[in-house]
Amino acid sequence: MEAVMASAYQLSAEMQSFVRQCALFEPTDDSLAEMRAAYDALCRYFTPALPDGLLCEEHVLPAAGRDIPLRLYRPARTMPAAAWPGVLYLHGGGWMLGGLDSHAFIAASLARECAAAVLVVDYRLAPEHVFPAAFDDCLAVWDMLRVDGLALGIDPARVVVAGDSAGGNLAAALCLAARDRQGPPLCGQALIYPALAAVPTEPAASEHAAAPLLSRADMAYYLAQYAPDPAMHADPRLAPLAAPRLQGVPPAFVAVAEYDPLRDDGLRYVQRLQASGVAAECHLGHGLLHGCLRFWPQGMQTARMYNALAAAITRMQAGQT
Repeated sequence: MEAVMASAYQLSAEMQSFVRQCALFEPTDDSLAEMRAAYDALCRYFTPALPDGLLCEEHVLPAAGRDIPLRLYRPARTMPAAAWPGVLYLHGGGWMLGGLDSHAFIAASLARECAAAVLVVDYRLAPEHVFPAAFDDCLAVWDMLRVDGLALGIDPARVVVAGDSAGGNLAAALCLAARDRQGPPLCGQALIYPALAAVPTEPAASEHAAAPLLSRADMAYYLAQYAPDPAMHADPRLAPLAAPRLQGVPPAFVAVAEYDPLRDDGLRYVQRLQASGVAAECHLGHGLLHGCLRFWPQGMQTARMYNALAAAITRMQAGQT
């Protein structure tokens, strides 16, 4: 199926290789267990060994009768006097898949490239836990960081929230919620092909409805699992583009893939941020597909996206927008 859809696109050799490799991990049936097993296997395939010079720590945040597992990547050297700048990383996977291991490929790399402490959140997954469970977990972790981040060696005044796909959705939603919190604000948001609306934004939603690796039908399925109540679909915690105002959120870097039904969610978000007086930049990955950042060590265009992401996070942590 992926090969058939891919044939409708003039994909680069880079993206053709990525699609072929992802196709090795198609689930054998449509059960949730098999979907998760296939996704986890794909993630392991694209995850390199922990880079030299990094430490990896496991933590747990008790929150309202539940425990939220966390993983912290940080440089293996003496902590700066003001503690490490931080990245709060929220993983993708359609709100249904993934966890602490699934995005090690990007979290560890950002810890190295940005000389930062990167904290990954193992938020609750749908359909066992529907909206707003995932959002609530992410907000609980930010509430902990802004009050007690120094306990993890993180400077709460220099935290960028980042996420891809469903994680980009959660990151943007967190920025809306965080602007009214006491204490230091988030200093930036870095979103990678985020889902920002209950119904993906046109024209990309139609132009790339059958794109390889993520289709519009896939997104509708994920949304139905995470937010089965349509009355919730206009809630900005689920659909940040539904927020009536975006003033006061942190500066943004948004990376989108050209051949992605979610492309125009990100483009529209950047336009609205800029119109609201918020510093925002967009990186358009020409010829790229949803999920492509996993391929950055092997591809030129994906490496450009990754390098732009890491540079933007470093600038935002330094207060440069």
